[in-house]
Amino acid sequence: MASSQLTASSISTRSVASFEGLRPSSVQFHSARHVRIGNPARRSFKALIVKAATVVAPKYTAIKPLGDRVLVKIKEAEEKTQSGILLPSSAQTKPQGGEVVAVGEGKTLGKNQVEISVKPGAQVVYSKYAGTEVDFNGEKHLILKDDDIVGILETDDIKDLKPLNDRVLIKIEKAEEKTSGGLYLTEATKEKPSFGTVVAVGPGLVDEEGNRKPLTVASGNTVLYSKYAGNDFKGKDGFEYVTLRSSDVMAVLS
Repeated sequence: MASSQLTASSISTRSVASFEGLRPSSVQFHSARHVRIGNPARRSFKALIVKAATVVAPKYTAIKPLGDRVLVKIKEAEEKTQSGILLPSSAQTKPQGGEVVAVGEGKTLGKNQVEISVKPGAQVVYSKYAGTEVDFNGEKHLILKDDDIVGILETDDIKDLKPLNDRVLIKIEKAEEKTSGGLYLTEATKEKPSFGTVVAVGPGLVDEEGNRKPLTVASGNTVLYSKYAGNDFKGKDGFEYVTLRSSDVMAVLS
């Protein structure tokens, strides 16, 4: 029977609570198509793929991103709720933000050189599944493309996000509390709205001539957007927000 090897460099802890102590060649899968965990007769998973943060050896003292890539130090997950209740690791929200540590030289578009849109030291928010995790100097980092950075966060509240490129920040309309017949809806039966008010927009993408192409929506517009697009956030004001690309906005309502 074929045997495939899983190494620490190919495992990600994004959806796994803990891989502490895992070392290369410590896990073996005895089937390329099935992974068996614990009692083989009880648990079998098809095509299970796990990845881990790449560990950079201590002898290396710096990481220099290339091209349009950015190195971000990941913000630690919140361990408590706002009321001070400790959260178990399974309930902690995966961070989608951090501090820019280093940036590449940018990319070439047509005959123009496009610089990275963020600078070292900036606090940024990035797409949920973007980049490659790197464990460097005992801290978790992420190497991702400049285009995967959603915006710059100048405060600790998502409503103050400054979107980059073609991103749009939208304040989601609250879900209906009642049906048309007057029946109250539970949280589980409320339909998530797919429209809201534009709070802020990015400057647009750069074309091959080196010019920014402004977005077709503006702050204050009420818009309809693709239902499963973007990344959701909870604001300190109790409202929900979503960041998405302008191409995911389908219409302006009036």
